[in-house]
Amino acid sequence: MRSLLCSCSATLASPPPSPEPSPGFSNRNLPSVLLLADNLAKKTLLGVVTGALSFSLVLSSPASATLESAPLQAPSPAPLSEYCREEAAASSEGADQRAVVEAGRRVPTNQRIVEEAWEIVNGSFLDVGRHSWTPESWQHKKEDIFSSSIQSRSRAHEIIRRMLASLGDPYTRFLTPAEFSRMARFDMTGIGINLREVPVGENGEVKLKVLGVLLDGPANAAGVKQGDEILAVNGEDVQGKSAFEVSSLLQGPSETFVTIKVKHGNCGPVQSLDVQRQVVAKTPVFYRLEQIDNGRIAVGYVRLKEFNALARKDLVIAMKRLQDMGASYFVLDLRDNLGGLVQAGIEVAKLFLDKGETVIYTAGRDPQYQTTIAADTVPLVTTPVIVLVNSKTASASEIVASALHDNCKAVLVGERTFGKGLIQSVFELDDGSGVAVTVGKYVTPNHLDINGDGIDPDYRNFPAWSDVNQHLSQCKTRRQG
Repeated sequence: MRSLLCSCSATLASPPPSPEPSPGFSNRNLPSVLLLADNLAKKTLLGVVTGALSFSLVLSSPASATLESAPLQAPSPAPLSEYCREEAAASSEGADQRAVVEAGRRVPTNQRIVEEAWEIVNGSFLDVGRHSWTPESWQHKKEDIFSSSIQSRSRAHEIIRRMLASLGDPYTRFLTPAEFSRMARFDMTGIGINLREVPVGENGEVKLKVLGVLLDGPANAAGVKQGDEILAVNGEDVQGKSAFEVSSLLQGPSETFVTIKVKHGNCGPVQSLDVQRQVVAKTPVFYRLEQIDNGRIAVGYVRLKEFNALARKDLVIAMKRLQDMGASYFVLDLRDNLGGLVQAGIEVAKLFLDKGETVIYTAGRDPQYQTTIAADTVPLVTTPVIVLVNSKTASASEIVASALHDNCKAVLVGERTFGKGLIQSVFELDDGSGVAVTVGKYVTPNHLDINGDGIDPDYRNFPAWSDVNQHLSQCKTRRQG
């Protein structure tokens, strides 16, 4: 089964961050602000579940064959005409293969659908709830399930539901074809495309390819095709940029236009296309400057309500403006921030860390989920930071809080965080339904498991900045020792 991956988010384009209009905090009223989290927006239990997870989407569609075959398989540079002929041949061969695969997928058997779900769990599921899952017990379950025939599709789906429920993991679940279809329509660019970084050669270079196009989206209407390479956005060359960074560049207010330069295929023409943005999402960043100690200290306060594709870009704008206004300390407010796009959280954390410092570790049974994510640039700010947290600080917010805390860049103030650090993948089954499976978890730079436990703050009430300086200095000394 061919597969492709994309990350998921629920929030999209917006205008730049705006100064926080609410009454400012001061050295006098900050402790009470910490205790009055109810003044902020309430979140539902559904939000806790959906906002606190990192998702990847795995599609069984063979469409990725044409997307990856040419750049990944070319062993050495070839003359342009030869390369194009190879691409055309590969495209033709891929079309034949897709026809065969699609013919085989038209009538998936009930037993095969159940077996496919069983195999996904068998190969990737990570038991984070200490329910003592083992491959042996899972094999016994398979034998029980297939001891009798499965007569209907609804019966097959019900068996999958019960099979997944037996794992004791509330986030590993069955998705109906309608539910999976809605999830597969994910778009974090605001113009109806998904992007993927495709390796080229052996020197680490990548191309940004259009992984998927929404048929009723503005990019498709403007002429963007699956497999196109993105070369520039609004005249800015995107070479060396990540898919996440370029997705952020593509976003903006609804009904405004973005100009993208694309190359159709490996040898096709290069076009500049004007695409009208279609989705509105408000900036998650609000900020203000506070003067404390009779005006002797300027503190930049930044509230980050959620992590969407604009979080990093708008946070950079806010931090630079506050620095220009004279801020010598910063407060990053992550209270009631249930997460969102985990990659956005990782990019935000990198803004505060020195190059090479660890943002987060991921752990899982599959080697692709066993990684170390580190900062790759110099920090945006080097001044002391206070991060405000509470019981609704979750997922991507916990990644940011732990990264800054464990690397001695910030102290945490408030309440213990929610404790949600799971990685999920969503897999498509042959009949268009799907399964969401917990495949990994996040571990802090100090090797603490976020999930279930949360992160304890350094202070319950707002400390003096002299105490913050001393705390961070001692933290650095312990790390060096």
